[in-house]
Amino acid sequence: MPVSEIIKHINEQDKTVALAVEKALPQIDQLITAISDKMLAGGKLFYIGAGTSGRLGILDASECPPTYGVPYDLVQGVIAGGFDAVIRSVEFAEDDTEQGWLDLQSEHISFKDFVVGIAASGTTPYVISALKACKKNDIATGCITCNAGSPLAAIADYPVEVVTGPEFITGSTRMKAGTAQKLVLNMISTTVMIQLGRVEDNSMVNMQLNNKKLLDRGVKMLMQQAKLTDYKAAKTILLEFGSVKKAAESVQKT
Repeated sequence: MPVSEIIKHINEQDKTVALAVEKALPQIDQLITAISDKMLAGGKLFYIGAGTSGRLGILDASECPPTYGVPYDLVQGVIAGGFDAVIRSVEFAEDDTEQGWLDLQSEHISFKDFVVGIAASGTTPYVISALKACKKNDIATGCITCNAGSPLAAIADYPVEVVTGPEFITGSTRMKAGTAQKLVLNMISTTVMIQLGRVEDNSMVNMQLNNKKLLDRGVKMLMQQAKLTDYKAAKTILLEFGSVKKAAESVQKT
Protein backbone atom coordinates (compact mmCIF):
# COMPACT_ATOMS: atom_id res chain seq x y z
CA MET A 1 0.00 0.00 0.00
CA PRO A 2 1.09 3.59 -0.50
CA VAL A 3 1.57 5.60 2.70
CA SER A 4 -1.75 7.41 2.23
CA GLU A 5 -3.64 4.12 2.19
CA ILE A 6 -1.75 2.65 5.16
CA ILE A 7 -2.54 5.59 7.41
CA LYS A 8 -6.15 5.69 6.18
CA HIS A 9 -6.67 2.08 7.28
CA ILE A 10 -4.91 2.63 10.62
CA ASN A 11 -7.13 5.64 11.25
CA GLU A 12 -10.25 3.63 10.38
CA GLN A 13 -9.22 0.96 12.88
CA ASP A 14 -8.43 3.55 15.55
CA LYS A 15 -11.94 5.01 15.25
CA THR A 16 -13.36 1.74 16.59
CA VAL A 17 -11.41 1.94 19.87
CA ALA A 18 -13.51 4.59 21.62
CA LEU A 19 -16.67 2.65 20.75
CA ALA A 20 -15.18 -0.49 22.30
CA VAL A 21 -14.35 1.48 25.44
CA GLU A 22 -17.91 2.84 25.52
CA LYS A 23 -19.29 -0.70 25.70
CA ALA A 24 -17.14 -1.33 28.78
CA LEU A 25 -18.23 1.82 30.68
CA PRO A 26 -20.36 -0.10 33.23
CA GLN A 27 -17.33 -2.26 34.12
CA ILE A 28 -15.08 0.81 34.25
CA ASP A 29 -17.58 2.51 36.56
CA GLN A 30 -17.50 -0.41 39.00
CA LEU A 31 -13.70 -0.57 38.91
CA ILE A 32 -13.20 3.14 39.56
CA THR A 33 -15.76 3.16 42.38
CA ALA A 34 -13.95 0.29 44.08
CA ILE A 35 -10.54 1.96 43.65
CA SER A 36 -11.86 5.28 44.99
CA ASP A 37 -13.30 3.62 48.08
CA LYS A 38 -9.94 2.03 48.87
CA MET A 39 -7.96 5.22 48.28
CA LEU A 40 -10.37 7.39 50.27
CA ALA A 41 -9.69 4.99 53.14
CA GLY A 42 -5.94 5.54 52.81
CA GLY A 43 -4.95 2.88 50.31
CA LYS A 44 -2.66 3.08 47.30
CA LEU A 45 -3.19 2.10 43.66
CA PHE A 46 -0.86 -0.27 41.84
CA TYR A 47 -0.83 -1.01 38.11
CA ILE A 48 0.99 -4.19 37.07
CA GLY A 49 1.70 -5.36 33.53
CA ALA A 50 4.29 -6.50 31.00
CA GLY A 51 5.54 -4.88 27.82
CA THR A 52 3.30 -2.16 26.39
CA SER A 53 0.71 -2.73 29.12
CA GLY A 54 3.28 -2.32 31.88
CA ARG A 55 4.71 0.82 30.28
CA LEU A 56 1.25 2.37 30.00
CA GLY A 57 0.64 1.70 33.69
CA ILE A 58 3.93 3.36 34.60
CA LEU A 59 3.09 6.32 32.36
CA ASP A 60 -0.28 6.87 34.01
CA ALA A 61 1.14 6.50 37.52
CA SER A 62 4.07 8.84 36.86
CA GLU A 63 1.78 11.63 35.68
CA CYS A 64 -0.34 11.73 38.86
CA PRO A 65 2.13 13.60 41.14
CA PRO A 66 2.85 16.53 38.78
CA THR A 67 -0.77 16.81 37.64
CA TYR A 68 -2.52 16.40 40.98
CA GLY A 69 0.17 17.08 43.58
CA VAL A 70 -0.11 13.66 45.23
CA PRO A 71 2.81 11.70 46.76
CA TYR A 72 4.86 9.68 44.29
CA ASP A 73 3.98 6.40 45.97
CA LEU A 74 0.19 6.91 45.93
CA VAL A 75 -0.15 5.52 42.38
CA GLN A 76 2.59 3.14 41.24
CA GLY A 77 3.34 1.22 38.07
CA VAL A 78 5.02 -2.20 38.22
CA ILE A 79 6.41 -3.84 35.08
CA ALA A 80 7.74 -7.33 34.35
CA GLY A 81 11.51 -7.12 34.04
CA GLY A 82 11.84 -4.03 36.22
CA PHE A 83 13.11 -0.60 35.21
CA ASP A 84 15.12 -1.91 32.23
CA ALA A 85 11.86 -3.15 30.66
CA VAL A 86 10.56 0.41 30.42
CA ILE A 87 12.93 1.18 27.57
CA ARG A 88 13.79 -2.26 26.16
CA SER A 89 12.21 -5.69 26.02
CA VAL A 90 13.29 -8.14 28.74
CA GLU A 91 13.04 -11.67 27.35
CA PHE A 92 10.58 -14.03 29.06
CA ALA A 93 9.95 -11.61 31.97
CA GLU A 94 6.20 -11.82 31.34
CA ASP A 95 6.28 -15.60 31.74
CA ASP A 96 7.56 -15.49 35.33
CA THR A 97 4.81 -16.73 37.65
CA GLU A 98 6.48 -15.66 40.90
CA GLN A 99 8.09 -12.29 40.24
CA GLY A 100 4.88 -10.27 39.98
CA TRP A 101 3.93 -10.83 43.61
CA LEU A 102 7.54 -10.31 44.70
CA ASP A 103 7.61 -6.98 42.86
CA LEU A 104 4.40 -5.88 44.59
CA GLN A 105 5.76 -6.95 47.98
CA SER A 106 8.89 -4.89 47.38
CA GLU A 107 6.61 -1.84 47.26
CA HIS A 108 5.14 -2.76 50.67
CA ILE A 109 1.68 -3.58 49.37
CA SER A 110 -1.06 -4.28 51.94
CA PHE A 111 -4.74 -5.20 52.17
CA LYS A 112 -5.55 -1.48 52.17
CA ASP A 113 -4.36 -1.15 48.56
CA PHE A 114 -5.82 -1.90 45.13
CA VAL A 115 -4.08 -3.66 42.21
CA VAL A 116 -5.05 -3.35 38.54
CA GLY A 117 -3.55 -5.94 36.21
CA ILE A 118 -3.09 -4.78 32.62
CA ALA A 119 -2.71 -7.28 29.78
CA ALA A 120 -4.11 -6.98 26.26
CA SER A 121 -4.36 -10.75 25.80
CA GLY A 122 -5.51 -11.42 29.34
CA THR A 123 -3.15 -14.39 29.48
CA THR A 124 0.13 -12.90 30.79
CA PRO A 125 1.46 -15.25 33.53
CA TYR A 126 3.33 -12.47 35.39
CA VAL A 127 0.10 -10.50 35.82
CA ILE A 128 -2.29 -13.39 36.44
CA SER A 129 -0.11 -14.92 39.15
CA ALA A 130 0.28 -11.54 40.85
CA LEU A 131 -3.50 -11.09 41.03
CA LYS A 132 -3.93 -14.63 42.35
CA ALA A 133 -1.47 -13.82 45.14
CA CYS A 134 -3.35 -10.60 45.86
CA LYS A 135 -6.58 -12.56 46.24
CA LYS A 136 -4.90 -14.90 48.74
CA ASN A 137 -3.80 -11.85 50.73
CA ASP A 138 -7.19 -10.09 50.71
CA ILE A 139 -6.07 -7.36 48.31
CA ALA A 140 -8.76 -6.07 45.94
CA THR A 141 -8.01 -6.36 42.23
CA GLY A 142 -9.18 -5.22 38.84
CA CYS A 143 -7.90 -5.66 35.31
CA ILE A 144 -7.88 -4.11 31.87
CA THR A 145 -7.83 -6.61 29.03
CA CYS A 146 -8.81 -6.56 25.36
CA ASN A 147 -10.07 -10.14 25.01
CA ALA A 148 -13.40 -11.44 26.25
CA GLY A 149 -13.44 -14.30 28.76
CA SER A 150 -9.72 -14.28 29.53
CA PRO A 151 -8.01 -15.95 32.51
CA LEU A 152 -7.05 -12.50 33.83
CA ALA A 153 -10.66 -11.29 33.83
CA ALA A 154 -11.71 -14.49 35.59
CA ILE A 155 -9.36 -13.86 38.52
CA ALA A 156 -9.95 -10.10 38.90
CA ASP A 157 -12.59 -8.79 41.29
CA TYR A 158 -13.45 -5.94 38.90
CA PRO A 159 -12.60 -6.92 35.30
CA VAL A 160 -12.71 -4.42 32.44
CA GLU A 161 -12.87 -6.08 29.01
CA VAL A 162 -12.44 -3.71 26.07
CA VAL A 163 -12.67 -5.98 23.04
CA THR A 164 -10.79 -4.13 20.30
CA GLY A 165 -10.52 -6.98 17.78
CA PRO A 166 -7.69 -7.79 15.33
CA GLU A 167 -4.88 -5.27 14.90
CA PHE A 168 -3.83 -3.65 11.62
CA ILE A 169 -0.51 -5.45 12.13
CA THR A 170 -1.57 -8.86 13.40
CA GLY A 171 -0.74 -9.31 17.07
CA SER A 172 0.69 -5.80 17.52
CA THR A 173 -1.30 -4.97 20.64
CA ARG A 174 0.58 -1.72 21.14
CA MET A 175 -1.87 -0.35 18.55
CA LYS A 176 -5.64 -0.56 19.18
CA ALA A 177 -5.35 -2.52 22.41
CA GLY A 178 -2.71 -0.13 23.74
CA THR A 179 -4.85 2.86 22.79
CA ALA A 180 -7.85 1.33 24.57
CA GLN A 181 -5.79 0.68 27.69
CA LYS A 182 -4.54 4.27 27.69
CA LEU A 183 -8.10 5.59 27.40
CA VAL A 184 -9.24 3.47 30.34
CA LEU A 185 -6.21 4.46 32.43
CA ASN A 186 -6.99 8.12 31.71
CA MET A 187 -10.50 7.52 33.03
CA ILE A 188 -9.24 5.72 36.14
CA SER A 189 -6.62 8.20 37.31
CA THR A 190 -8.62 11.30 36.37
CA THR A 191 -11.85 10.17 38.01
CA VAL A 192 -10.13 8.83 41.11
CA MET A 193 -8.28 12.12 41.59
CA ILE A 194 -11.57 13.99 41.27
CA GLN A 195 -13.04 11.69 43.92
CA LEU A 196 -10.03 12.41 46.16
CA GLY A 197 -10.64 16.15 45.88
CA ARG A 198 -7.50 16.88 43.85
CA VAL A 199 -9.49 18.78 41.17
CA GLU A 200 -11.78 21.79 41.57
CA ASP A 201 -14.28 22.51 38.80
CA ASN A 202 -12.07 21.21 35.98
CA SER A 203 -8.82 22.81 37.16
CA MET A 204 -5.58 21.17 38.29
CA VAL A 205 -5.42 23.29 41.44
CA ASN A 206 -2.88 20.97 43.11
CA MET A 207 -0.47 20.59 40.18
CA GLN A 208 3.27 20.89 40.75
CA LEU A 209 4.69 24.20 39.53
CA ASN A 210 7.82 22.67 38.05
CA ASN A 211 8.17 24.58 34.78
CA LYS A 212 7.38 27.99 33.31
CA LYS A 213 4.32 26.75 31.41
CA LEU A 214 2.69 25.28 34.51
CA LEU A 215 3.63 28.30 36.61
CA ASP A 216 1.98 30.61 34.07
CA ARG A 217 -1.09 28.36 33.97
CA GLY A 218 -1.21 28.38 37.77
CA VAL A 219 -1.02 32.17 37.95
CA LYS A 220 -3.93 32.51 35.53
CA MET A 221 -5.97 29.95 37.50
CA LEU A 222 -5.29 31.85 40.71
CA MET A 223 -6.26 35.16 39.13
CA GLN A 224 -9.53 33.66 37.94
CA GLN A 225 -10.38 31.88 41.20
CA ALA A 226 -9.34 34.68 43.55
CA LYS A 227 -10.48 37.48 41.22
CA LEU A 228 -7.02 39.06 41.11
CA THR A 229 -6.06 41.48 38.35
CA ASP A 230 -2.31 41.91 38.93
CA TYR A 231 -0.33 39.08 37.29
CA LYS A 232 2.91 39.79 39.19
CA ALA A 233 1.16 39.95 42.54
CA ALA A 234 -0.68 36.70 41.81
CA LYS A 235 2.59 35.03 40.82
CA THR A 236 4.23 36.13 44.07
CA ILE A 237 1.37 34.71 46.12
CA LEU A 238 1.37 31.45 44.15
CA LEU A 239 5.12 30.93 44.63
CA GLU A 240 4.73 31.61 48.34
CA PHE A 241 2.07 28.95 48.87
CA GLY A 242 3.19 26.45 46.22
CA SER A 243 -0.21 25.51 44.82
CA VAL A 244 -3.22 27.23 43.31
CA LYS A 245 -5.52 25.70 45.94
CA LYS A 246 -3.50 26.94 48.95
CA ALA A 247 -2.90 30.35 47.38
CA ALA A 248 -6.59 30.82 46.53
CA GLU A 249 -7.64 29.81 50.05
CA SER A 250 -5.19 32.32 51.53
CA VAL A 251 -6.47 35.18 49.36
CA GLN A 252 -10.09 34.32 50.09
CA LYS A 253 -9.43 34.37 53.86
CA THR A 254 -8.03 37.90 53.62
